[in-house]
Amino acid sequence: MRIGYVQMEPIFGEVERNLRRAKNMMKQQNADLWVLPELFATGYQFTAQEEAAALAEPVPKGSTTQALISFARKQLCHIVAGLAESHESNVYNSAVLVGPSGFLARYRKIHLFLEEKRWFTPGDIPFPVIDIGEAKVGMMICFDHFFPEAARTLALRGAEILAHPANLVMPVYAQLTMRARALENGVFTITANRVGTEARSDKILHFTGESQIVSPSGDVLVRSSKDKEEVRVVKIDPTAARDKSLNPYNDRLADRRVDFYDS
Repeated sequence: MRIGYVQMEPIFGEVERNLRRAKNMMKQQNADLWVLPELFATGYQFTAQEEAAALAEPVPKGSTTQALISFARKQLCHIVAGLAESHESNVYNSAVLVGPSGFLARYRKIHLFLEEKRWFTPGDIPFPVIDIGEAKVGMMICFDHFFPEAARTLALRGAEILAHPANLVMPVYAQLTMRARALENGVFTITANRVGTEARSDKILHFTGESQIVSPSGDVLVRSSKDKEEVRVVKIDPTAARDKSLNPYNDRLADRRVDFYDS
């Protein structure tokens, strides 16, 4: 199985341009599963709730999700992508999973970061795990990496690959924690971060790049630069994420002593 990510620099508000850029970058290589950054089509730094609402789209009927479905059908691949979702009177920081058969699942970000709390409604649906044939894929978004419960929940639900769209601004934190999430849960992780700068308010946001794919043993299989748009693909054996044993006596999931853990 070939898994990959797109590390790109979205231009705020230029949805059609950003979507076209993502598709052109994915055409550079072949992958069975792609991960695109958080809010890849809209950009990140909103300045008002009305602005977020205007750029949000319904899922799966919105134009961005439909365009991703069309691409996935033509390229025979699956895609996880972060976008702004409108639903009833709410706007969510969401991710969708689509494939050749169409729309498969959505995830609404549970752990909102900084001013996201001003523009988005906290996620209200469970962490999803979807069997795409070659592997079972779980979704989390950006700041979710700071909460080990997110990745552990996905692993307990059977995820073998954690798709992690991100817009990271804290230096190297996620690159470190996602290695830990991979190791402690025995899963592959794909972090698709963005690059560039947004300064639409008095706060200047510098996005850190260094997208990466990590193995169940915590090894970095590939990592990108801090500041360049890049596409990277690696070949993996997803069955490596099905054996949780560390040795003949210890298992990463079976050895848990939940009766001693605080919730």
